[in-house]
Amino acid sequence: MERDFDALVAEADSVSVDGWDFSWLGGRATEQRPSWGYQRRMGERLGRASAALDIQTGGGEVLAGVPALPPLMAATESWPPNVAKATALLHPRGAVVVADTDEPPLPFADEAFDLVTSRHPVTVWWDEIARVLRPGGTYFSQQVGPASAFELVEFFLGEQPDAVRGARHPDLARAGAAAAGLEVVDLRAESLRMEFHDIGAVVYYLRKVIWMVPGFTVAEHRDTLRALHEHITSEGSFTATVTRFLIEARKAA
Repeated sequence: MERDFDALVAEADSVSVDGWDFSWLGGRATEQRPSWGYQRRMGERLGRASAALDIQTGGGEVLAGVPALPPLMAATESWPPNVAKATALLHPRGAVVVADTDEPPLPFADEAFDLVTSRHPVTVWWDEIARVLRPGGTYFSQQVGPASAFELVEFFLGEQPDAVRGARHPDLARAGAAAAGLEVVDLRAESLRMEFHDIGAVVYYLRKVIWMVPGFTVAEHRDTLRALHEHITSEGSFTATVTRFLIEARKAA
């Protein structure tokens, strides 16, 4: 078992985590998807738009996977490796990728877009979204909900306070949109099952989704990883509950 643990951890600690493609986890971890089909619905809206912005596009994988982009398509991303990957994916589709700090202001003029999208944004600057939307324009986003995968987070960090567990609640998004003058026309949430089948999958996930266990490294968390490896070996997997919500908000015409 010791050799298996060391080999799994070493492999997962050495592979690239650039971009937002989780295919490396195939057969090693599973995550149930929300019923609404975000990419498909995003693609439908992009197909009707004339000018659109995708905020925090990651490596551009989600945006690149839609059938048709509008005549003017822009995307922002802050992490340099992802900027390079998104540029390679999206420039051939006619989309421009803008390196941005994910802090206000967005590097675009007022009322520049009739559609703004974002999948799993880390932070949502509602006033900026409202500013760059044209009258009648729409914000469409799938976001991480409260206490998502906290079984995993708390395995490493211990029990989290209620204020942390309750952050990212859909009601907070509704209030933020309303405060920025946007009308929420759709808001729905789901709790979904995530399973890790080996400790390498956990290492890869925590290296990639860096805000789950801030500052995560194999060296600093080796004892906890070993305990989790023993749990997976004994139980067959480690199960967590992820939360997602879909929000659509419209600017008054």
